[in-house]
Amino acid sequence: MAEVTLRGVVKRFKDNVAIKGLDLTIADGEFVVLLGPTGAGKTTTLRLIAGLERPEQGSISIGGEEVGGLPPSARDVAFVFQQYSLYPHLSVYENLAFPLRSPARRMDKLEIDRRVRDTARAVRIDHKLGNRATRLSGGEMQRVAIGRAMVRQPAIYLMDEPLSSLDAKLRAEMRLELKRIQQDLGATLLYVTHDQIEAMTMADRIGILKDGELVQIGTPREIYTAPRNTHVATRLGQPAINLLPRGLIPDADAAVAAQTIGARTEHLVIAKATNGDGVVDWIEHLGDQNHLHVRVGERKIITLAPPDSPLAAGDQVAIRYKDPLYFDANGDRLGGTP
Repeated sequence: MAEVTLRGVVKRFKDNVAIKGLDLTIADGEFVVLLGPTGAGKTTTLRLIAGLERPEQGSISIGGEEVGGLPPSARDVAFVFQQYSLYPHLSVYENLAFPLRSPARRMDKLEIDRRVRDTARAVRIDHKLGNRATRLSGGEMQRVAIGRAMVRQPAIYLMDEPLSSLDAKLRAEMRLELKRIQQDLGATLLYVTHDQIEAMTMADRIGILKDGELVQIGTPREIYTAPRNTHVATRLGQPAINLLPRGLIPDADAAVAAQTIGARTEHLVIAKATNGDGVVDWIEHLGDQNHLHVRVGERKIITLAPPDSPLAAGDQVAIRYKDPLYFDANGDRLGGTP
């Protein structure tokens, strides 16, 4: 494995600047997730590291070696795409062995066999080695796709939303499996997603991209509790953070410069009251918790409530802040950045 560094990287597609002066370092053995909406520049960043795109400006190094002028085959990276991209006519064994049979590798049969079987055990697909790829479930096919990248033992793994086509239950299982594999291997991994749960549960650090710029990078806890601005604040949290204008509900502790108050569910104290600040609009019952929708004037606040909460639709409630986040008129958080 190796450290990967991007310095001042710029990528344009005609008149569109897709990546704007990106500075990013992924440490040896680190799991970094790039999070952002469609068009933020996530996949382009992966393709630049892989050599599938060339930057107009800046440098990219892997393991201390500048790779800007090298073709993809010489960069020692492995790319896992959103689609499985397996060879349907080949067995699981042959799909895993395929990258090792390149003339450039010159590996003998015994070494290929050892790597294939070790990798198959790591991704827990060794009982399917004789099966054709078309006879696998979605989760098994994704394991083979990940295994085909692993078997090469590259300097860095690049993964472009590899779990997005799986159902919810399987995605949850594969998140745990992928993190386990990465830790077992000590692998350097750059992972792209728009799914905040994937980012929160797997990443050592999360990078928030917006319009080709890295707005903030930090641990999941840092990004959640100390977002640089309102854009970052809205990337994490379920339900989403409430961004409320000053004065909507009592906020005596707000700084003078605060124009917007960010209130996650843990930042709100809500209780039934005769003359309250708002009215319960409706309640989503989710089993272990409820989503509470409260209307304050023309604004709606969404927060969590325990399943045995006595509140019901139509109840008036008093709302108070508890250590919320404060943002200025430009949307920047007051109090600095981590």
